[in-house]
Amino acid sequence: MPPFPSRHRAPALALALLLGSAPAASAQGAPAAWGVGGKEGIGTSATVDSKLWFTLARGQVQEVFYPTIDVANVQGLEFIVVGPDGKPVTASQALHRTSLADERSLTYRQESTDKVASWRLSRTYAADPARATLLVGLRLEALKPGPYRLFVRYDPSLAGSGQCDTGSAADAMLLARDDGQCDATNILKGTTVASALAASAGLRDPASFHAGSAADGVADLLADGRLDRPQAATAGGGNLVQLAEVPLGPDGQATLALSFGPDTGTAAEAARASLSRPFDAVLADYQRGWRAYLDGLAKPPRFLADKGLAALYNVSVMGLKAHEDKTFPGANVASLSHPWGEAMDADQCCKHGYHAVWARDLYHVSTAQLALGDRAAAERSLDYLFTVQQKPDGSFPQNTRLDGTPIWGSLQMDEVAFPLLMAWQLGRTDAATWAKVKKSADFILDNGPDTPQERWEENSGASPSTIAAQVAGLVAAAEIARANGDNGSAARYLETADLWQSKVVEWTATRTGTIPGTDGSYFLRIARTGNPDKAERITITNGGGSHDQRAIVDQSFLELTRLGVLAPDHPMVEKSLAVTDKVIGRPAPGDKGGPPRLFYRYNHDGYGETADGEPYTGQGVGRLWPLLSGERGQYELQRGRDAMPYLLAMAATANDGLMLPEQVWDRDDGPYRYGQGTGSATPLAWSMAQFVRLALSIDKGAPVDLPSIVADRYGRKR
Repeated sequence: MPPFPSRHRAPALALALLLGSAPAASAQGAPAAWGVGGKEGIGTSATVDSKLWFTLARGQVQEVFYPTIDVANVQGLEFIVVGPDGKPVTASQALHRTSLADERSLTYRQESTDKVASWRLSRTYAADPARATLLVGLRLEALKPGPYRLFVRYDPSLAGSGQCDTGSAADAMLLARDDGQCDATNILKGTTVASALAASAGLRDPASFHAGSAADGVADLLADGRLDRPQAATAGGGNLVQLAEVPLGPDGQATLALSFGPDTGTAAEAARASLSRPFDAVLADYQRGWRAYLDGLAKPPRFLADKGLAALYNVSVMGLKAHEDKTFPGANVASLSHPWGEAMDADQCCKHGYHAVWARDLYHVSTAQLALGDRAAAERSLDYLFTVQQKPDGSFPQNTRLDGTPIWGSLQMDEVAFPLLMAWQLGRTDAATWAKVKKSADFILDNGPDTPQERWEENSGASPSTIAAQVAGLVAAAEIARANGDNGSAARYLETADLWQSKVVEWTATRTGTIPGTDGSYFLRIARTGNPDKAERITITNGGGSHDQRAIVDQSFLELTRLGVLAPDHPMVEKSLAVTDKVIGRPAPGDKGGPPRLFYRYNHDGYGETADGEPYTGQGVGRLWPLLSGERGQYELQRGRDAMPYLLAMAATANDGLMLPEQVWDRDDGPYRYGQGTGSATPLAWSMAQFVRLALSIDKGAPVDLPSIVADRYGRKR
């Protein structure tokens, strides 16, 4: 895998210095940025004792989260090799690859080889199941005569901020802390987060400095392969960078520990404890936890092994669990990434990226976990939704931090409805659950069927996917109402659900469509005022421009069939699929000229890289979303057709670490290959959940998440 194109901002200052493009430094150091959105590996212990999550991309460690899954503490941890010629090479600038080292655990290995094949550096990663420590098993192999020396460069951004860290050295360790007072926006204000970086044989010449400053030890090392200038023992109040040499054993091996705690003493003690055991012993415990988790689930479909998909399936299953917080049970974030994080200002605290909880994404994850046999996880998520996220009026925020604090301020009616479906699917008819369900169902009656935002979080109006969720949610709520003796509420919910179901085509499908080559009849992405035949203008809020609503289509109407609101062979569904296949469908990777297997969210989407591949910062070009292939596959299954091509299309978008992305590149030229994950969010929990659901649905012969109570009422007939 070649180094990433130089037009993208380097995620580590060491790379920028090598490229001669280091950003200007202030007294507190160079500006900070998060890692790229496209992760090639993630990990956390399967235990709740280790409240640490890590991510890997482009030959280095990127964000590491502690003490909760929404607090990033690391911009980068990478290695520099100095050979006999004195020329330093960072592992991320060498030829590098990230791969899964064990198909039944989130064990990843990164390998880097310099371009003239002088050395090979291997790093194997594991989270200590007993504490908040990331362990790295290192091995430096000489492919040509040495000697070779290994250095580690650590760029902390403790407590979610890149400009507030103080560093020091003690006992051959590098220590850093952020007391939570520097940044008034810090969500951990008043709480110290500290780290300790240590090695099995101690660190040599540990140094702390501000990134890009005159005292920058990395610049000194990169100049000639030697640390010539006196290195500072401490640095504080800025964009801290720490550097040290890692002594290697006679076999070229060492173990590195990066530990976290509420103070430097606790972090240092955790590092010492983790290093007190052989790396292989801790790795075995880490792997044992994940294998035990997989063994407790339903057996994977047999066809996966025959199709070469068993490892991807396991990683997706484990990835869903890995996105759950361990302090707020049931709170699964959307992704362990900042989309286009390399273009995001990390100087100020707490840019959440996708480290937030959306009720919609949580529903998709929970239905997959329920189908897998992890009922406990789905129960935790429903409890979280009702006890942490639900507002007094029964609505749910667009998204929240883990403690339920809203982030974005809009309302999406499908997110109010999905918890009702989850309650029915889990058989939760107890009085306490019913009280929560009633609040949300009544809110839907009072505020639906239109929505301030549909599932793409941008525009208001009548959305087929949002109406589908509300109808299904009301039918589920009616059943729970009857179980609690409230027949009056049940009747009101069903009366409204029946009306909206009977009107959804009229409200959201146009007969005067403007897309060439059609008869003008198809579902719209959204009808701005509930009149799909009117020439209403819609301004797409992600920079996609202003267009006649009749010229914008997506495949979100498939929610009507997936949720049982319309029969799969409904004429308007079939007509609309022909339109969307033509307008937003593209072939699967490796099948140029083939039928559409990958899909855009909608035409005119602006949420994606710019035309030449630069990061999205408010305007761009929407790319292909693999999860939509999974949704289409479930529809094909409902029609009795072969869904396997859509599962294979999804699988073809996974990267070397078997991470499924949010978006993939849609051209034959540019910074990525066709079908490769872009800089948006990889992995995306929704994508992993959809892959798992489609695989299980293919095995069952029918969608595993179809709510039978809704399908029995509406979706078994045209």
